[in-house]
Amino acid sequence: MNKTAKIKKNHQFIVLQKLIIVSVLIGFLSAFLGISLKKITEYYEEIFLHEVSVNPIFYVIFPVFGLSVIYFLRQYLFKKKENKGIKEVFESTKSTSKNLPSYKIPSHFINGLLTVVFGGSTGIEVSTVVATATIGSVAQQKENVFRKYKTELICAGVAAGVTALFSSPIAGILFALEVISRKVTRAFIISNIIAVSVAFGLLTILKEEPLFAVSITTWHLKAIPYFILLGILAGLNSVYLTRCVLFFKSQFGKIDTHYYKILIGSVVLSVSLFIFPQLYGEGYHAIKGIFSNSAEIPLTLTLAFTFVGVLLLKPIVTSITLASGGDGGVFAPSLFIGAFLGLLLASVLNTFFQVHVLPVNFMIIGMAAVLSASIHAPFTAIFLVCGLTNDYTLFLPILVVCLISKYTAKTIYPYTVYSYAPSLTK
Repeated sequence: MNKTAKIKKNHQFIVLQKLIIVSVLIGFLSAFLGISLKKITEYYEEIFLHEVSVNPIFYVIFPVFGLSVIYFLRQYLFKKKENKGIKEVFESTKSTSKNLPSYKIPSHFINGLLTVVFGGSTGIEVSTVVATATIGSVAQQKENVFRKYKTELICAGVAAGVTALFSSPIAGILFALEVISRKVTRAFIISNIIAVSVAFGLLTILKEEPLFAVSITTWHLKAIPYFILLGILAGLNSVYLTRCVLFFKSQFGKIDTHYYKILIGSVVLSVSLFIFPQLYGEGYHAIKGIFSNSAEIPLTLTLAFTFVGVLLLKPIVTSITLASGGDGGVFAPSLFIGAFLGLLLASVLNTFFQVHVLPVNFMIIGMAAVLSASIHAPFTAIFLVCGLTNDYTLFLPILVVCLISKYTAKTIYPYTVYSYAPSLTK
């Protein structure tokens, strides 16, 4: 080996060492942020939910207070910049000069927390994704040698953050690949595997339990036609969610005075939450409630009205939460819509057609199907929902239904809330 080759080999080894070290740091910091945000949000959301159940007047006070605080924080603390969600991450990965500024970490952490605990009908997932992407972005700016690994290190942060939220390292890597990077490199594999391993190790040490404790026994081949129907309905619902988000953001964008947006958003939120308390926050409390009672609930006219009302209103309330200044995205709303859609379909089939399907299976498959169609990432949705329940019994039907829902949605409307840009339709 000549001297030049030896120097080159040593340099590559040093770069690899540095990449491993920075991936460990990104993985730990991103996981710590994700777990902290999840725990704090769960704790305060439970307290505030109890308060509104005792004093319904808080349905009016909480949304206007939460959205107002977020507005003033943006004006006076976070450089008067609106949070654009995952589009910020796309803009950064596509540009060599544009980086995610470090203030995005506290901005998304605080604003995501405030949005959900004060009733905003969205989730902390996108807030976590952007904050952890910023950790990766800041890390790659610290050393010149990391400049060429910008996308890989941003993806490492995102993958670790998703792992922390959903207890699924595979979902973390797949989300980073399907949604953010869309290409695999050697550096991507190394940095992302290390980051999610550190994140999952932290989850194991902290003994984090799956978000939904459900018992899945089996599934039957006779249910396949109904699963296909669920996939088509999930695709339709996801398009409705996407179009709602884009429509209300466009309409609210025409309002010059920001406080008018807050007032309109607060009124819609307050009325919706008063009629359907299930819409409060990320909605996981409502999903847990229907999981625990799904086998015992007979479908009555009142219950059918509630399910249909929730499915119609959730996309609107989510969209208005985001359009009026709330921080979040379509992850939690997709899971929420999928669970209620699955239970409604199973209840209709069992009540009117006596087919005796298992409601819990339809809820879990529905969650994955709507998420898959909403973000056009079926494999992320599969492993994410299996991670949420810590059960892979339904892996095969979930795979089939996620692909059906994605291509149903894509055929009707080719964009997601992440990929849409006004210039694309001109």
